[in-house]
Amino acid sequence: MLKFSIAQWQGWAPGIDSPDGWLDWAEHPFCPFGDKSVPRLDFLPALQRRRLSPLARGVFECAWPLAEGRPGMPLVYASRHGETTRNFGLLESLAADEPLSPTAFGLSVHNAIAAQWSIIRRETAESVALSVEDDGLEHAIIEAAMLFGHGHEDVLVVLTEEVPPAPYAPWTQDVPCSYAVALHLRPGSDWTLTMDPQQTDPALDAPQAWPNPLNLLRHLLLRTNAWRHANRARQWIWTRTA
Repeated sequence: MLKFSIAQWQGWAPGIDSPDGWLDWAEHPFCPFGDKSVPRLDFLPALQRRRLSPLARGVFECAWPLAEGRPGMPLVYASRHGETTRNFGLLESLAADEPLSPTAFGLSVHNAIAAQWSIIRRETAESVALSVEDDGLEHAIIEAAMLFGHGHEDVLVVLTEEVPPAPYAPWTQDVPCSYAVALHLRPGSDWTLTMDPQQTDPALDAPQAWPNPLNLLRHLLLRTNAWRHANRARQWIWTRTA
């Protein structure tokens, strides 16, 4: 069993970027299909903004307010598909027999956004990039708990996905909308998270119409006391204890 506290959180999805907007979404959840808007990031110079992909912009939009004015925090970055759009652009260049941009290649790797975060914020705290499944939120919490075990009192956890390019649609149906979620975690006992390797009855868990990190925000806003998130191999039990 893991115990922890969520000191702060921030979320972004197309068209949902304010506390009132998130509360409305929590009460009437939906995925904003078709909205391709991206965060403006007015707090960054224009040159730095131009270097950030839409996926990275979502991360910075959520994580920056949680980190601003604070000592450096270790970063746990988690994503299943990562910079799929950048990678697809590289594949298109290869198919057209065009030279690959070294910069584009460097920014397409899975830990690129974590590196951009460190560079732009001049952050020297450690960071880790996780390639995850649909329970990436829970695995990111585990990673944060291990950082607590090494003496850290604050950990920044960020989860993000971007709707993949259209040619991937037949195979990647787990990202109905782009989103980013940032959590400022601290050691504590406000929450517990437990894992059971055996799912008792898959039929009891209806598919979610929204990504699991956004589902967490919904439970936070509605002050749900406990819930379960299950996939093919594991089930996770979240419990609010304070």
